[in-house]
Amino acid sequence: MLMHSRLRLALSREPDFRIPNLMNTDLLPAAASPSRVTDPERPPVDRSVWAERYRTVRALTEDLCAPLQTEDYVIQSMPDASPAKWHLAHSSWFFETFVLKPGLAGYAGSDPNYAYLFNSYYNAVGPMHCRAQRGMISRPTVAEVYAYRRQTDTAMLSLFANATEDEWNRNEPLVELGLQHEQQHQELLLTDLKHMFAQNPLRPCYASKPSDSSGSGTATPMSWISYEGGIYRIGHSGSGFHFDNEAPRHRTLIQPFQLASRLVTNGDFLDFIHDGGYEQPELWLSLGWMTVREQKWQSPLYWENGDNRNWHEFTLRGLRKLNPLEPVTHVSYFEADAFARWSGARLPTEEEWEVAAGTRPVTGSFIDARRFHPAPASTPATESPAQLYGEVWQWTRSSYSGYPGYRPPPGAIGEYNGKFMCNQYVLRGGSCATSRSHFRSTYRNFFPTDKRWQFTGIRLAKDLA
Repeated sequence: MLMHSRLRLALSREPDFRIPNLMNTDLLPAAASPSRVTDPERPPVDRSVWAERYRTVRALTEDLCAPLQTEDYVIQSMPDASPAKWHLAHSSWFFETFVLKPGLAGYAGSDPNYAYLFNSYYNAVGPMHCRAQRGMISRPTVAEVYAYRRQTDTAMLSLFANATEDEWNRNEPLVELGLQHEQQHQELLLTDLKHMFAQNPLRPCYASKPSDSSGSGTATPMSWISYEGGIYRIGHSGSGFHFDNEAPRHRTLIQPFQLASRLVTNGDFLDFIHDGGYEQPELWLSLGWMTVREQKWQSPLYWENGDNRNWHEFTLRGLRKLNPLEPVTHVSYFEADAFARWSGARLPTEEEWEVAAGTRPVTGSFIDARRFHPAPASTPATESPAQLYGEVWQWTRSSYSGYPGYRPPPGAIGEYNGKFMCNQYVLRGGSCATSRSHFRSTYRNFFPTDKRWQFTGIRLAKDLA
């Protein structure tokens, strides 16, 4: 396990690119239309399966809103967050804009103002309302937004039932993208609600409080798992859905390295705090140190204490005593990097993380478990790292940029990932707010270095001489 002051951590393959056409043919040149539309060997698609999946994903979004009161839907607690009502409307806007309007004959559309109010960042589609002022959109009402979702759902189910084979083939990739997009917003919905409730002096609970979870016993010991250097293939194979930024699959040279057997815990991070980690500029990147001083950071987001020993943590189940056995979460890249340096280690690269993940089955604490908080490691890991998936998104030291040969899709959908490849770092692994069906080992999340409101945590790495 990690010990006090300036702790010294003891030392102890192959995990091609085919992105589906993600743009409707009205906004694509003719040559970019999906070739599979006329593929005579493609088996018929059982659209009832798609319809059921659509219902399931859409129902989860509304189920996550079930604990809310009307007042909770409309608050925007900071510019990075969005009101719950906006998430509900925007995910419907996505289906309406990219699937229904170009793909369903006779679709009348919704209130034309919605195209402006609920567009997020797709400049090729049209202008959008200021992101930082989404909390000012008191109208349409919550009831009207739910009515908008019902209208969208009715039209989408009509598409599933009545589209011709060619029409369906053109729209199927966009339906897939819309479902994956809504699952992303389910995670954002939870993290935005958590930030909103944390600003309320009453510290309301999003979900009911569990029994006391302050933690007892000792943390699962941290050990180191070694990996050989060599040339590895990284990225999505092209079989099944993936976002464009996960491809193309490519070769990369990796030096021998070690990966920690588990995530960094709250107890580990307390050692860093008690050793004055937030007061030692030599541990921090220059911009990180500036941010610490300006923001007066002294602990991860949502940690509270009275005497620097009696720490509590705000969770979606309310304020409770800090559990030292749980993975530390809501830390920025700056904090993760400083902790790694203090530990005598470093953050892994995203390529190292993917090599370690390999073909291991994706298991862990996802949103499906309704825990809404990362869980402690249960047993020591020996041959492969524990807690690779779920729990918390793990910061890597890799700058977010395109893989060799990456090209964003043409048109508005090309804005989905590609235009954010600047001043951000990659996170891997998913979190307790991610849907299991949404995640895969090649998934590349990304955030700026100072952001902390997502479920972000730390896994350590070392060079192996």
